[in-house]
Amino acid sequence: MAVGKTSVGRRLASARGWEFFDSDRQIELMTGKTVAQIWREDGEPAFRRLEAQVLADALASTKPRVIAAAGGTVLDEKNRRLMALHHPVVWLRAEPKVLAGRLGSSTHRPLLDEDPAGVLERLDGIRRPLYEEVADVVVDVDDLTPDQVVACVEAALEHG
Repeated sequence: MAVGKTSVGRRLASARGWEFFDSDRQIELMTGKTVAQIWREDGEPAFRRLEAQVLADALASTKPRVIAAAGGTVLDEKNRRLMALHHPVVWLRAEPKVLAGRLGSSTHRPLLDEDPAGVLERLDGIRRPLYEEVADVVVDVDDLTPDQVVACVEAALEHG
């Protein structure tokens, strides 16, 4: 959330001449609802099922593509196993306080409540080990522009 998956993903895909695939956007196109509406109307379990379906579909493609997977995708062990089969997996890592600053008073983030910084800290504690489990490349993005992040990812992919 607010780490730059979409902006970096688009730039990286463009630089490589690949397709860009954003899982949240695909879910919205499939359902005709925003992510926030899905959470509110159908609940988190329904969203997580859609998230898993969209990830599996995206990874099944033979086209080269950059996939911006929703942040909670790693919560499902089946998703992590699937991601591990499709290298490289890039983790754009940021500190929770940086993410909270980037999000500001955003109202379209279903997981955030009255305490975005606290929620992000809690999510980081849960998700960090799972991201570590699947990531082939880690880029710390706290102080980088999207173009700098793309350059770091490209360099890591060239040397990996």
